[in-house]
This record gives sequence, C-alpha cells and structure tokens, in this order.
Amino acid sequence: MATEDEELLEAAKEQFSQSVDAFEANQTRYEKDVKFGRMGEQWNADDIEARKNQGRPSLTVNRMPSFIRQVVNDARQNKPSIKVHPFDDKADPETAEVINGIIRNIEQVSKADLAYDTAIDCATSGGFGYFRVDLDYADDDTFDMDIRINRILNPLTIYPDAASTCADSSDWNYCFVTEMMPKDEFEDQYPEADAINWSPTHLENNDQAWYDKDQVRVAEYWVREPVNKTIYLMSSGDVVSEETYTQLESEYAAAGIELLNTRATTSHKVTQYIMNGQQVLETNEWPGKFIPIVPLYGEEVFIDGERHFFSLIHFAKDAQSIYNYWRTTTTELVAMAPKTPWIGPSGSFDTDLDRWQNANTETYSYLEYDGDVPPQRQPFAGPPAGALQEALNASDDMKSVMGLHDASMGAQSNEISGVAIGKRVRESDTSTYHFIDNMARAIRHAGIIIVDLMPMIYSKPRMMRVLGEDGVPQTVAVNQQLTKEQEMLQGEMMEQREAMDAIYDLTVGKYDVTVKAGPSYTTQREEARESMIALLQAFPQAASVTGDLVVNAMDWPNADIFAKRLKSLLPPGVIDEQDDPRLAQMGQQMQGMEQVINQLMADREGKQAAIQVDREKLVIDSRKVDIDYMQAETKRMEAEIKNKEADIKAAEAMREDSPNNTPIMVKQMDNAMKEVALTQEAQIATDKLDIEREKLEIERDKLNLEKYKADMDATVKMTGKTDVDVTVNEIEVSPAE
Repeated sequence: MATEDEELLEAAKEQFSQSVDAFEANQTRYEKDVKFGRMGEQWNADDIEARKNQGRPSLTVNRMPSFIRQVVNDARQNKPSIKVHPFDDKADPETAEVINGIIRNIEQVSKADLAYDTAIDCATSGGFGYFRVDLDYADDDTFDMDIRINRILNPLTIYPDAASTCADSSDWNYCFVTEMMPKDEFEDQYPEADAINWSPTHLENNDQAWYDKDQVRVAEYWVREPVNKTIYLMSSGDVVSEETYTQLESEYAAAGIELLNTRATTSHKVTQYIMNGQQVLETNEWPGKFIPIVPLYGEEVFIDGERHFFSLIHFAKDAQSIYNYWRTTTTELVAMAPKTPWIGPSGSFDTDLDRWQNANTETYSYLEYDGDVPPQRQPFAGPPAGALQEALNASDDMKSVMGLHDASMGAQSNEISGVAIGKRVRESDTSTYHFIDNMARAIRHAGIIIVDLMPMIYSKPRMMRVLGEDGVPQTVAVNQQLTKEQEMLQGEMMEQREAMDAIYDLTVGKYDVTVKAGPSYTTQREEARESMIALLQAFPQAASVTGDLVVNAMDWPNADIFAKRLKSLLPPGVIDEQDDPRLAQMGQQMQGMEQVINQLMADREGKQAAIQVDREKLVIDSRKVDIDYMQAETKRMEAEIKNKEADIKAAEAMREDSPNNTPIMVKQMDNAMKEVALTQEAQIATDKLDIEREKLEIERDKLNLEKYKADMDATVKMTGKTDVDVTVNEIEVSPAE
C-alpha cells in the first residue's frame, strides 16, 4: 500500500508531465528567441560551416537588443504603482494609505524594481517572465515575518498549471519551480535524503540516482486546494467563520447578538512541497490563498486549445537574418575591392615579377614594368545597388514588424516637424503597449497576493516602516489595542474620534487593488513640458507660480535641484502641503493650535453670551422706561383734550348768558367760537391719531419684548445664567378714551 508521500509524489510527477507537454513549445521558442536576439546566434550552423569552408564571412549585425531595450526601458521609466482602496464598510481609508506605504516599503526593501525589470525583459526577449512573492524574517533576531518580492532569473525553471487560461496566476491550482542545488548544500540541508534529480527524464528512467554531477535538481511543488466552509451572519452585521462562531457563541448570546443566516462557501489553501526525484523533503503551509508565483506574459495567442506566448522580436527574426545576409554580402564585396587585378601588355610584369604577383594584396612604394604601356588596375564597380536596397528593406521590415520606428528610438527619421515626430512616437508606444499593460496586470496580481497575506503576516501589534509617495519614510504603529478610555470615547463620542491616536488594524476589512499604467513616461514628460511652455507663452504671468513645475519636467543636470530652489521662493499659499513635508508638519501643528484656539474661543463665546444677556436686560429695562413714558404722555394728551372740550363748553355758556351781547357781537362770537371749535376739533383729531400711533408702538414693543424673552430663555439654557427674568405681562397699556 502506497504511503501518502508516495501518492503525492506520483500526482506531482503526473502534473509535471502535463505542464511540460503544455509549455514545451513556449519554452523552446523562448530559448531560441533569447539566443537569437540577446546572444546573436542568428546564422544556421550548417550555413556558417559551408561559408567558412569557402572562405566567406558570416557577419551578424544584431539590431534586436536596441528594440528590446526601447520597450524595457520605457517600462522601467513608467513602472506601474500598486494602489489599495477600501472595499467594504469595515475598511478604513487611513488604514488603506498605511497599507500603500507598507507595500511601497516592501518594494523598496526587497528591490522589487529588479524583479519587475527582469520579468519584463524576459517577456520582451522570450515571450514570458516571472517573479515571486516570498516570506522572510524581518531581522536575524526576531520571529516577525516580512513580505518580499524576489525575481526569477530563469523563466525556464517554472512549470505552471497546464489548464490555466487567466492572464495572471489567479487560476493556478499547481505550479513547479525547479532549482539546481550544489550537492554539498543539498546533503547539508537534507542529510537523510538521496541525491536524486528532479527532471522530466525521471518519468521515463525510474529515478536513476545522481552520482556523477555536482548539482542536484529539486522542485517546489505548489498546490492550491479548495476548502469548503460555512460562514455566519450575526445581527450585529459581522460575518464570521464557523470556528469563530463556536468560540464566541456564549459571548454573542450574552451581548444579545443573534444568528441571522448561514451560507456554505469555498475558499482555498495553498501548500508548498519541496521534493527530489523520489522523496518529499519539506511540507510548508502557505498563509495566503494564491500561489505566489506571478507570470508576466508577452504577446498571447490561443489556438487549437493551446496557449502560445511570443516575444517582441519573434516575428522580426527573418528580417534580421535577411539584413545579416545582405550586410555580409556588401561587406564582402567592398573587402574584395583592393584585390582587383592589374591589366597590361605581355611582358609588362617581367620586371619585378615577385612584387607584381602580390600587388593586389600588399602595398609597395613603387612597381617597375617593361614595355611602353604601363599596367592598369581594373576599377572597382562598388557593391551592387540591389544588395544595399535589400539591406534597407530588411531594416524597414524589422521596424514595421515590431512597431518601433526611428523617431521612437531617438534616431533621425523622415519626419520633419515636432508634431509628426510626436505622432510617430505615440504610434510606437501604442504598438508595444500590450507589454506595459501586461506588466501592470502582473504587478496588480502581486498587490492582491500581498494584501491577502497582510492579515496573517502582520496580525500582531508592531511598528511598521512605511514610505510616502515622495519616498519619505516614517514609522507607524499597527494593530494596537484600544485602551478603556479610547473604547469609551469610540463608543460614546464618535465626533471626537479624531482626538484619539489612530489604530491601524490590518486584520479588519477588505481592500481592492488597482494599478496605473499609461503611455511612455518619456512621451508623457515631453508632452507635459511642451504644453507647459505653450501655456507660459500664452500667459506669462503664470511663470511666477509654475516655474518649478516647468523646470522639473526638463531633462538636464540638476534640474530637480533648481526646481526645489524655485519652489522655495513660491508664496506659501501656492505650495501644496502634500508636496512639502515641512508644510505638512506645520499643518499638523496648526491643527493642534486650532484645537487650543477653538477651546479659548468657546470660553470667550460663553463669556460674551453672558455679557449679551446683561446687555439685553438693559435694553429691555430701557424699553420698559420708554413704554412708561409713552403711557404717561398718552394720559397727558387725553387730559388736554378733555380740558379743551371743557373750554369750548364754557365759552358757549358765556355767550348765551351774557346780557350785553348784541346780535353783531353774538354773530362775531359765534364765528370766533366756530373757528376755535374747528381748531380744537382738528387738534383733538391729531392728538387721537398720536394716541393710536403710541398704542401701536406700545404693542410693537410688547412683541419685541416677547421675542427678547424667547431669545433670553435660549441663551440662559446655553450659558446657565439665571439672573435675568423679564415678564412682559407686567407692562399694561391704558386704552385711550
């Protein structure tokens, strides 16, 4: 009966065989393309031997590396950056920024740029490349683990899942990484194992032991298996695993949290096995759910159920071979020019015969001849025009096939205007953009793997080094526990949450990963510079606030230093806090000062409110005095009206009772009395209008007092001052008669 390791070994060999069969054509193509483009192996061995026997050269004018470097270096200058965003309601935007800083630090410490550059170089040269995400101890004296991004120098050591169809490794269920180990190192690391190679040949030769070589091939066997589980939805909104629910069931019941729903779902676990040809040497559980090998593909074609990956140069190889042939031919013809024969009459070469016999290959100061007519050398006609034209045609074919033209490579072309050159450069960027886009896709998947690992690797409270977008490092405490005071503050006064120290919990919430990739960095920078110069020409006044940006887009030595000095001269309001860390620090200090100022302002406003209460009380008292005065004036005017009416009645009585009144006098007195009566009546009417006006003023003031009282009640509630008591009902208005 086979043991578990034996069954695992047999399954691994079967899957390895499937992977070899699926990727054998791609690996063969990779090797040929790299040797052709990078190593310059561009002539058939039989042709080289035949030409050598004929004494003819086989020259190689390899133009492939320049085209490869153009794409690779554009990718280096425009390296996509990983960006993490909150995905659910438990994720925190500030924590997302911390995660971004951690990823940038991981990339810097592990030299991820080298891993990315190697992968894009392999994909451009051979059709595919790889890099990997690893775990390593943060320090020699700690058990804390850190995430690292490492390069895979030789893509031919990777054998991925034969059934994969995704543009990344997200659907890989297995993968092999083969490695050659020195025999001594293998025996030290695995003293109980036999030095037996892992190789495809072992599928056929029954694992023959290694004896005569200095190295042993071992294989990393990565396996991703589905894991069925049940998740629980609680009334608090939390979604927990079955294990968590079982552990906390009593606590949920005590807190009144009920189980709302359950659902079966599928996750994955990843295991790494290290094996040789007949033994499983190590078994390691991987904390993430993705196989940490990241592919970067070139041009992909899927046909007849098979995936084919092509390099940038694959379809330009024939043009390069033609170019080599015609350049060799023209060079051979030019080299034969000094060997053209001499022509002369019979006997002309008798004198100094030895020199004449070598005159086509050696140079002499003089040559003697017999006869009257001197010998003449046959003129060289030059290389055939057809050969030169074919070489030019082959050169143009290479550019057309790869989509890279002279303008994009900085060479002189037939474009004259800057606009035409720019368009040709953009056309080249577009034709090779799929390599840049595939690089962005690979880096995004690496970010997904890292974010998936973080809750397990960075689960304990620790100090983490993070990098800002400007490359400035800082230290942040993550996964810190809340104090009792902070828990109370978090639960009762969320509006003051900003006053607490930030708690960056990397184990809570889900985050999405994006990358940004665009046209060539060089193209973008040139276009930005030209646009800024055009803008300054149209608006010269903008130069005083944008000069640093224009200089920063220039390509000349110390441009960045010059730009920084220009930025230091800008007004404070123009500089963005994100661009200047000093301003950001000042902004934090200002925020602290603002809190103090706000507290002082609150105290001042409280005192001002109390003073305002006293001031309103004085206003109310003053209005009460005014109302009392208006009431007294109303009564006085009413008394005057009564007196005037009494005077009129008395005058009438005197007229009627006087015996000395003659008709004329009576008539005169009647007229006078009528005039006085009219005057008195007009005055009485005017006084009554004044009384009514005063009554309206009193009613208006009464309403104002009621409003004052309402405002005062509100102020008293805010300030707690209770020494103001105004009763409007105490003010009485006497009706006018």
